[in-house]
Amino acid sequence: MVKRGILLLAASALAPAPLSAQTVEDRARAAAEASRAKTSDSDAIQQNYLTPGLAGQPISTVDNSRTFNPNIACQKTATLLELIAQPAATGDIGTLRISRDKDLDGTVDQTLTLPVPVSGICANGVVSCQPGTWNQCKSFKWDVASGGDLKLAQVDLTDLAGCYCINNSCGSNLVWGNMASVLKDLGGGVIGALTTADPRVGVAQAVIDGPAIRYTGAQSTACSPNPALPQTAYRASPATIQGDAASVAASNSIFQALKGSPAGVGKAEQIRSCTITREVSLNAVKADDVIAHLGGAYAIYAPAPDQLTLQMGSPRDDSLRGGSCRIFEFSMRLRIDDPDRLAQFRLSHYFFDDWLQLRIDGELMLSNPANWTGTGLPPGKCERKRTWHAYPNLDLKPWLTRGEHVISMRIAVGGEGEAFAQFDAMLDLSCNPTERIVDLCAGYAGDVNCALHDESVDGVETFRNGVGTGLTPLPQARLFESGACSLRLARPWFERQRRYRCTVDTGSMPEPDLSRGAYIIDHSTETMLADRTRTSDGGYATASRPFALPDRGSVPACEPVCKTRAPARNTAATLDGVVGTKQNAPVGWDTFYHACTAAGGGDVCPVGPGEEIVSACGCLDDFPEAVVMMQTVRLGGADMVCTGEVR
Repeated sequence: MVKRGILLLAASALAPAPLSAQTVEDRARAAAEASRAKTSDSDAIQQNYLTPGLAGQPISTVDNSRTFNPNIACQKTATLLELIAQPAATGDIGTLRISRDKDLDGTVDQTLTLPVPVSGICANGVVSCQPGTWNQCKSFKWDVASGGDLKLAQVDLTDLAGCYCINNSCGSNLVWGNMASVLKDLGGGVIGALTTADPRVGVAQAVIDGPAIRYTGAQSTACSPNPALPQTAYRASPATIQGDAASVAASNSIFQALKGSPAGVGKAEQIRSCTITREVSLNAVKADDVIAHLGGAYAIYAPAPDQLTLQMGSPRDDSLRGGSCRIFEFSMRLRIDDPDRLAQFRLSHYFFDDWLQLRIDGELMLSNPANWTGTGLPPGKCERKRTWHAYPNLDLKPWLTRGEHVISMRIAVGGEGEAFAQFDAMLDLSCNPTERIVDLCAGYAGDVNCALHDESVDGVETFRNGVGTGLTPLPQARLFESGACSLRLARPWFERQRRYRCTVDTGSMPEPDLSRGAYIIDHSTETMLADRTRTSDGGYATASRPFALPDRGSVPACEPVCKTRAPARNTAATLDGVVGTKQNAPVGWDTFYHACTAAGGGDVCPVGPGEEIVSACGCLDDFPEAVVMMQTVRLGGADMVCTGEVR
C-alpha cells in the first residue's frame, strides 16, 4: 500500500495542470498559435488541408483533438502530370517530355515530347529560338485539342504573358541554377491549360524531384463525365448569376424558411460593385479571307498586299487550233467569303482571236463581237484574220456575292488563235474592330431597390456618396494591337466602375432597445460600472459596482522584419527582344522582406540563398518608398493631358 501511494503521488506530480489553471489570455494565445501553425501561409494550408482533403486522407482540427476523412473528389490519381526537362549545352531545354493521366485512372494516357527546343518560358506557353540565341524565335501557347490531348499552338508573342529568356544568350546555366522555378513555371502553364479546358480537374500537390515535377490531381468540381459543366456558363455570361440565384432562392424551401424567420426579417443595405466595360477586339484580315481561288486560272499574283491579279486563257500566239471553226472554253472558280471587303473586281484587259464570250455563273457579261449572244457557233464567219485587244475596265463586283462563282470564257477560233483575260481585284484589308459593351451593372440599375452610390469613369470620379461630382472624363484614344493589326480608337469612355447601395427588404422587425447600453456608456467611468435594468412592474432599477480592466501586459511595438536583396539578371522577353540586352547593366536586384525569427535571445533574419541583408531586423517603415514606386507605375500608365495654362 505504501509503494502504491508513492506511485500515485508521483503520477499526480507529473500530470499537466488542469485547464482551469490557465488564464483566458493563455488559452487565447495557445489557440492563436495552434491556428497560426496550421494556416500561417499557403504551404501550411496546402499541407494541412488542401492536399489531404483532395486525396481523402485524415484532416485534424486546429487543436488536433479530432480527425475526419473528407471525400470531396470523385476520382484521384497519384500522378496527374509529370514534366521532365533536360537542358542542352546551349542553355535551352533540349528535351521536354510531358506524361499525363487524362482520365485519372492511374495510367498514363498521353506522352508529349516537344518537337522544338525551349529558349524562353511564359506563364501560358514557351518561346523557341535558334539554340543559344534569341534569333528566329517562335511563340507557342499551351492548349488542349478537341480530343483532350495537350498540344502547343503557335501564336503571336502578344498572346503570351510573363515571358523570360533561359538560354545562353541571357546568361549561363540559368536552367540548372533555377530548376525548381523553371519547372514550376512550365508546369503552371500546362496545368492552367488543362484546368481551363476541364474545370473538373483539381491539383492537390506538386513535388519537384531533380529535373522533374509531378502533380497529384483529383476530379473535384463535379462528379460528371462531361467537362462542359453548368457552373462554367457564368464565366461566359457573368451577369446571369444574379437572376439564377434569385430564381433558385425563390424555389428553395429552406431559404424561404430562413427568410421568414425572426433572424431574417427586417431591412438591410448592401453595397454591390460592378463594371461596365467597352471591349474592343481586332481581327487581322488576309486576302484569302476575302477571296479564294479554287482553280482554273493559270497565273495569280499580288502586285500589292491589298491587290490580286488573276489571268486565264491560252495567251501564247496561235496556241489554239480551230480548223474551220471550233469552240474553246476556259473557266475559273472563285469563293467570295467577305464581299464587303471586295472593293473592286474588274476585267482590266483581254485579247482574243477570233470571237469571245465572258460569263459569270452562266450569265453573259460581255461578247465581242457583240452579236454573239447564244451558246452555239458565232453568227458569222469564224476567221477574222487578227488578234483583238480591249481594256474595258468592266466592274464585275455586283455579280460576286458571298459563295462560290464560276467565271467562264468561250472562244470561237477559225484557223489558229489565242485567248487571254486579266482580272484585277482591290481588297479592303484594314483591321476589323469588333466592339461591345459588357454591362455587369444592368441588373442593379434596373432594380428599384438599388441606387447609384459611387461611379468612376476611366479614373475620373463622377459620383460620390450618391451625389454627382460634376466631373466628366475627356474622350480618350487608346491603341489596340493584335498580331499585325493595330488601331487607335477614340471613345468617350472605356470603363465605368460603379457601386450601388441596395436595400434588401426581408420583412418587418421591431427596432432594438438600446436604452440600457446608452445608460451604461453615459454613466460609467474608468473605475465604476453603472447599469440600469427594467423591473417586472415596468420601472427601472439602477446599480453600480467597482470596475477595472485587467492588465493586458506588454506587446511588441511591431513584428520584426528584415530587408534583403539578391542579384537578378533581367531575362524578361518582349516583342523587341530580351529586356536585359537593351540595358547598360542587365543585372539588377530583387528585394525581399522576411519575418524575423527569435533565436538565442534575439531576432534572426532568415536570409535566403544568394541574398544579402540591407536592413537588419526591426520595425522597418518603407511605406514612403512603396508609395513612390506605386505612383511611378500609376503615372507612367496615365494619359498625358495638355492644358492651355502657363505653368
